[in-house]
Amino acid sequence: MPSSLKLLCRFVDPAVIGALGCGDISQRSRALATRFSSTHPDKIFLIPYNSGNHWMLTIVNVDKETIYFMDPLNRIIIDEEWKQVVNTAIKVLNVKRNRKGRKTPQWIILMGTPKQPTNTECGYFVMRYMKEIIEDKNLEFASKWSKTNDCTYTQNQIDEVRREWADYVMTNYV
Repeated sequence: MPSSLKLLCRFVDPAVIGALGCGDISQRSRALATRFSSTHPDKIFLIPYNSGNHWMLTIVNVDKETIYFMDPLNRIIIDEEWKQVVNTAIKVLNVKRNRKGRKTPQWIILMGTPKQPTNTECGYFVMRYMKEIIEDKNLEFASKWSKTNDCTYTQNQIDEVRREWADYVMTNYV
């Protein structure tokens, strides 16, 4: 993977912005705004988010104030609390940068994301989404997954993510 592409994507640790145990909306928004401000403005942020019982992926382009939402269950409902956390984080960052910004950031639901077949694979699907986004040299995830379709990942594609994760943990933490 070209190193210049790796530099375009940043990751937000779900342990500091999650729905459970990470504080109220304002605390989570401030933590997210701090992460957004910790790097150059031209980055996109990959944010795995767990609403309490289900993993989803939020991709934020802070400069364009555009948020892409990916749900492995292909639901069109965005958790209102999460939406408020992200919107407030962008507003806080705009204040820090003395930037006016949009009245409300634009949320785009990507309905063409591969759908999980049962209710237990959401975390692996979110990891697979992130892998594909990072490996896409043109970052065309929005056009790739904008239209509804019936695609899913194969068991081999999900197992690949499981193996990579296990290899990483075994190499770095055991």
